[in-house]
Amino acid sequence: MNTLQLFRRAAFGLAAVLIINTAQAQAAPAKEAKPSPAAKATGKVGASNVTVAYSSPAVKGRPIWGGLVPYGQVWRAGANEATTVEFSKAVMVEGKALPAGKYGFFVLPTEKQWTVIFNKVPNQWGAYEYDAKQDALRVVVTPRKAASMSERLVYEVKPTGLVLRWENLEAPIAIK
Repeated sequence: MNTLQLFRRAAFGLAAVLIINTAQAQAAPAKEAKPSPAAKATGKVGASNVTVAYSSPAVKGRPIWGGLVPYGQVWRAGANEATTVEFSKAVMVEGKALPAGKYGFFVLPTEKQWTVIFNKVPNQWGAYEYDAKQDALRVVVTPRKAASMSERLVYEVKPTGLVLRWENLEAPIAIK
């Protein structure tokens, strides 16, 4: 084999490696599961359609209440963007009137009772820009021990209202 043939084979091999590497680099990256995937809960409460949009974090062996979610601080009631709750018609939440609309949904937990907050600013990142002056309604609810452990935060829309469930607690919110 002469020098020219060796050169051609080497050039061909190098070109093949470059083409393969370029093709692999341009391939779409594999989608990784989000640590706190987006979730929705929908249903009807009376005549109102209700939608809860949230990101669902996992326990991952961490203490949640009084730990990851500190007592005495406003929490976005999910992960990432603030949780939102939308009502198609006016409702009564824990006996107090709330007009139809979309709200930022926050919780101020303590060991015994939680303040549930419907804020007029639905699109917020976390609770970093939360402003109590924009609250449309605040009500107090009492969390209780859940029937079973919930690894992921979950909301449920029931005919009687909303239920927030995570780790070993759930908080029912009466809505009519």
